[in-house]
Amino acid sequence: MNQSETYLTKQFALLCASSALFFGSFNMVIPELPDYLTSLGGEDYKGLIISLFTLTAMASRPFSGKLTDTIGRIPVMVFGSAVCVVVALLYPLLASVSGFLTLRFLHGMSTGFKPTATAAYIADIVPDSKRGEAMGVLGVATSSGMAIGPAIGGWVASISSIDMVFYLSSFIGLISVLVIIGMKETVPEKQPFQWKLLKVNWREFYEPRVLGPSITFLLTAFSFGIVLTIVPDLSKHLGLDNKGLFFTIFVIASLAVRLIAGKASDRFGRVKVLKVSALSIATAMLTIGFSENAFQLMLAAALFGLAVGMNSPTIFAWTIDLSDTKFRGRAMATMYIALEIGIGSGAFLSAEIYANNPNNFGWSFWIGTILSLIAFAYLTVWQRLFAKKYE
Repeated sequence: MNQSETYLTKQFALLCASSALFFGSFNMVIPELPDYLTSLGGEDYKGLIISLFTLTAMASRPFSGKLTDTIGRIPVMVFGSAVCVVVALLYPLLASVSGFLTLRFLHGMSTGFKPTATAAYIADIVPDSKRGEAMGVLGVATSSGMAIGPAIGGWVASISSIDMVFYLSSFIGLISVLVIIGMKETVPEKQPFQWKLLKVNWREFYEPRVLGPSITFLLTAFSFGIVLTIVPDLSKHLGLDNKGLFFTIFVIASLAVRLIAGKASDRFGRVKVLKVSALSIATAMLTIGFSENAFQLMLAAALFGLAVGMNSPTIFAWTIDLSDTKFRGRAMATMYIALEIGIGSGAFLSAEIYANNPNNFGWSFWIGTILSLIAFAYLTVWQRLFAKKYE
């Protein structure tokens, strides 16, 4: 694509719309899941709500990356969204602890496939000089879904039931599929699907060129896993009836900074912006851990949103910068594997530290502060060693 061309095309708009619907679909159920699992008798398994989801997402990345580069971006996106549709319909039917955990495991395949192909598609159609900005716009779309989804889910649960939230999640997931049907494929020589394509060797599990952004994402995403797992209980402990309010404020704040951060990373460099975001995440997690009332928690939510809003689009753009065009799907899969390791580890470890004891809220979040400071140190070293080569 000519560098003077705009990225604001019909394809880009449709992709943003589909992403907003997709993220709204599976995020709308998250704030309600801890209480739902407790009602099923699985209070001790709250840490698995996010961990199982991210485990499957991570395990499916090598396959989604390979398929994205071979059979095409569109089929992989459709499959990922379709998983949301089917699994959400099954939650009310398998209303047991084992059934629920099985579905959470399967549900993770949705994010294992859809975002990988979406990011690769974006990389195909966006000019290099506008990459950070475009990722910021895509981030606005996905964050809108993440903001509206939990708010709607909490509202529907309060006036109806959790089952109705599941059905609505499935319906929105279906719309996200319909939006991308008929879009133009960007893989020039795509192959028909064959079962042998699901055979991957160890070299297809990661792309070494994008190790820098991947490690950064792993360390900073750890905090997001903590927030997804512990914040619903903390919100309830501090007297908030709508457990999705934190996530709504968090995402609105991230919307406010994504476009600015994307442009800034295009102009000043990815690593410089990421160092600021790492310190911001560390500060936000420290603040959440010290929150003693709902007002303080909402301020912390805004700070966390600003930090993540700087972090995500910049890492996406940095990953694309370093990737080989022929293996772009693999590169995005590698980045997402790191993301899932971070989120899953954060969810599991924070749940173990919390152990359903309100006295442990502080350290459950402060471990995220430590990991984010390590990310800052890693970026500082990377900048000194490799900045001249890659920026």
